[in-house]
Amino acid sequence: MQKNILSRLQRWVLILSATFFLLMAVARIFTFTLFNTGAFTWKSFGEVMWMGFRFDARDVGIMAILMLILGAIKPLHPFQKKLGKSVADTLWFIAIVLFTLFYAFDFGHFAYLDVRLNAQTLDFLHNTRISLGMMWETYHVIWILVGMIICIWLSFFWVKYTQRMIARSADRQEPYRKRRGLFSIIYFLLFGFGIFGKFDQFPLRWSDAFSLNSDFNAQAALNPFQSFFSTLAFRQSTYNEEKTREYYPLIAQYLGIEHPDSGQLNYNRHVAPDTSLPATTHPNIILVISESFSAYKSSLFGNPLNSTPFIDQMAVKSIFFDHMYTPGFGTARGVWTTITGLTDVEQNKTASRNPQIVDQQTIINSFKNYGHYYFIGGSTSWANVKGLLENNIDSLHIYEEKDYSVPRLDVWGISDHNLFTEANKVLAKQNRPFFAVIQTADNHRPYSIAAEDLKTFKKVTVPNDTLLKYGFTSNDELNAFRYFDYNVQHFIETIQKEPYFNNTIIAFIGDHGLVGNAEALFCKAYTAEGLTKNHVPFIIYAPQLVKPAKHTMLASQVDVLPVLAGIANIPYTNTGMGRDLLHVKDTTQNMAFIFEGEQQQLGLLKHHYFVTQLIGKPGKMKIFSLENNAPIPKNALTDSIQNDMQIWMQAFYETTRYITHHNKKNGNN
Repeated sequence: MQKNILSRLQRWVLILSATFFLLMAVARIFTFTLFNTGAFTWKSFGEVMWMGFRFDARDVGIMAILMLILGAIKPLHPFQKKLGKSVADTLWFIAIVLFTLFYAFDFGHFAYLDVRLNAQTLDFLHNTRISLGMMWETYHVIWILVGMIICIWLSFFWVKYTQRMIARSADRQEPYRKRRGLFSIIYFLLFGFGIFGKFDQFPLRWSDAFSLNSDFNAQAALNPFQSFFSTLAFRQSTYNEEKTREYYPLIAQYLGIEHPDSGQLNYNRHVAPDTSLPATTHPNIILVISESFSAYKSSLFGNPLNSTPFIDQMAVKSIFFDHMYTPGFGTARGVWTTITGLTDVEQNKTASRNPQIVDQQTIINSFKNYGHYYFIGGSTSWANVKGLLENNIDSLHIYEEKDYSVPRLDVWGISDHNLFTEANKVLAKQNRPFFAVIQTADNHRPYSIAAEDLKTFKKVTVPNDTLLKYGFTSNDELNAFRYFDYNVQHFIETIQKEPYFNNTIIAFIGDHGLVGNAEALFCKAYTAEGLTKNHVPFIIYAPQLVKPAKHTMLASQVDVLPVLAGIANIPYTNTGMGRDLLHVKDTTQNMAFIFEGEQQQLGLLKHHYFVTQLIGKPGKMKIFSLENNAPIPKNALTDSIQNDMQIWMQAFYETTRYITHHNKKNGNN
């Protein structure tokens, strides 16, 4: 008798995998055609189906590998043991019920809210009676239940039928053990790759769906399992509209909203160009989001280790904000804040990882008729930043490690030296204005320095006690900081030779600072309260376009894009919490809001004071002076200052939470 190529279990898994692929594809076609309000194109349909197939492969792969693992355990083999048959039947029945429930609720959720099923649906359980009443009055519940039961019965019938068909086949002889083992390995590799999703450093993530350049296409490409479990960690990501309204007059005045509307909670500001200035020449913008560009480690602020000699010289010829603070700590939070103008106020994870708030407006889109570019040495799939960028920046061209011809340096991709070189190659070819973001990474562990750069970049060695005194933990860290300065010099000297340089604004902002000892340079509060991880330089270099100036006003990372749009003198719409500080009449009232999600703590800088408070615990508030190390005296004046700052801190927090959920790029706040 001729042996089969595949074992009975392998054939069964293959048949059922194909079946569920087909069912999920049919469900996606149904979603795409029923809910699509745009023009149908075969191109978008094909892109959605292919992306959806990759998401479906993850769920099918999990079930397939689970069955193969059970089959490898002899007592649980579904074709050899009764116990194995019972276990397999139970698992498939549970999977079918979950499949039917998820897709049924997903269709209803899409019809009701135009988005896929997500974890916020669980909040309806808090008002079960009302929710069930709404469902009863809105949907044909009985017919839906009948349809679900029929789907479950038909699907389970097919599972049992294929199982019996294979078990009773005329040719029941299993393939040889070696051949069976070989195909088991192939199965594990194929289904394992289906779970990972792509040939890349990072697995397939929900944010990859937003590369389809349409919210609807992205939603259609996802499936309810992916969208639900991706949002499960963000169930508590919400806002308090009542408190937002309470603080609206304060924030409206601070932001300079000309026509406040507390009913609609309008935060939009439409900024017109300054007509007293010459007509705009549409300057190019290059914004460098600089990894760990910590203020106290830079010689810009008097650090005697001379870590940034070139940047020091450049700052003298630039607009330099020396009291700039990032609201949060971490690159993902820094990128989010810079792009959206909103503090990342997610408590458990970063906002870029939350599919429910991926849709955000950005001032970058106000640079009309500009080419939009994002350069990174590694991958934007990290922290799901890709979804934030591709979904919100119009016609964005992203360049990642795979797009360059130079070798990788370390886990973060190519070296910053090569990143700057590659970015210039692209920008020098443009025949229209551009807005480009370059995200560096080398000033980060493992503090790699490209071997070819060591021919001209010379490392230094400093005694350990001196390193510690001035904020560095090792010579590797110091040299990485110096290497960043070296790469900035390389970049500036390179683009100075290009025709586009004279009409280009180059800005440098730290994604965040670093925790460390800054007591030799700043008052103790910076070190003790961790402000070192928020304090970063903000430098705007454009010798032909701006007059050098050093600004000591308080500034926040949310202000970066409004300031750049103001310098470019373009009309723009601002929906975030940032302001054009160069055109604010009274900068003495500036504030910088701080949010520490992991520590559940809020903070605020105003004048020369810094206050902190645990979220939801007003009694845990502390106040510090940023002028000296003297303790704050307890009196009526300081109590008044503290109370005032507490109100503002809550106002920034509640308003940011609200806007984050009402800032869709094609809608209004």
